[in-house]
Amino acid sequence: MKRQIYILYFACRDNRVSWYAKVFTAIVVAYAFSPIDLIPDFIPVLGYLDDIILVPAGIWLALKMIPKHVLIDCEVMAEELIRQKKPKNWMAGWLILLVWALIFVWIIGKLVKIYT
Repeated sequence: MKRQIYILYFACRDNRVSWYAKVFTAIVVAYAFSPIDLIPDFIPVLGYLDDIILVPAGIWLALKMIPKHVLIDCEVMAEELIRQKKPKNWMAGWLILLVWALIFVWIIGKLVKIYT
């Protein structure tokens, strides 16, 4: 599954992919790499539901949206990245955490507004 995530990562940066496929693919990649889940893993059964069903379903759908010739090129780049011991992208990690923090602050703001 990691290999497919790397393929999607390269595909969402490719200009030959349509904008809607890029957006969906970027969401799938960000969610797969994100340390935060929609359903926390400590909740019995449901906690692993997103890891078992949502991520693979998103990967499958994203791969169907991308043209085959682009996927072939992205597979080559993903294999090369895996062979080189994937580099750490701290900026992307901080960006993901920032997005989740903004969502959390927005939800808290809405809840405070509702209950006051």
